Amino acid sequence: MIELYTFALLVFTSFFTLINPLGTMPIFMTMTATLSKQRKKQTAKKATLIAFFTIVAFAFSGHILFNFFGISVNSFRIVGGVIFFTMGWDMLQARLGHIKHTDDEEKIDAYVDDISVTPLAIPMICGPGAITNAIILMEDAHNYTQKTVLIIVIALVLFITYLILIGASKITDKLGETGNKVMMRLMGLIVMVIAVEFFFSGLKPIVLSMLHQ
Repeated sequence: MIELYTFALLVFTSFFTLINPLGTMPIFMTMTATLSKQRKKQTAKKATLIAFFTIVAFAFSGHILFNFFGISVNSFRIVGGVIFFTMGWDMLQARLGHIKHTDDEEKIDAYVDDISVTPLAIPMICGPGAITNAIILMEDAHNYTQKTVLIIVIALVLFITYLILIGASKITDKLGETGNKVMMRLMGLIVMVIAVEFFFSGLKPIVLSMLHQ
């Protein structure tokens, strides 16, 4: 039983650190600044659900998929870096998350669906680190009890992530339009720095392996 608690604690701490919902919160705030509270909740819910099912899917079949398509985690990091950099550039221009207040529900729904999948769910919440962690921990889970605990704890971490993102909407409302634009530009710089780190952390091992061949 103690071993099971230790495993659960390992899963929780590793996923909470890698997913880093507190780091995702400011980006969520800027991207949903002009959406209503209901739309913000809808976006957070979709993003966390998509991230949960993606992480679980990779946990059970990650190695098979990666080997079949010849994909490496480092390639995933490079792509994530490119996505982050593009997103950060748009944030720096205060363009990200801009939705005109209109009665056209289809445009708002399309925007919510778009940012829920990318970049919020993938790669912000469900990034290369979380996917790799899920694959490794699933291999370390030697019985069905540990596998069940793994899935439950992942669900718990993502539920906490959802609650943190929902709480961010209150901060956005208090900042106002000017405050949100300032926050967006500041976060744009940070996201671009994260993008560079992602890109080169994936590129470095690939270049080194090519040089050693």
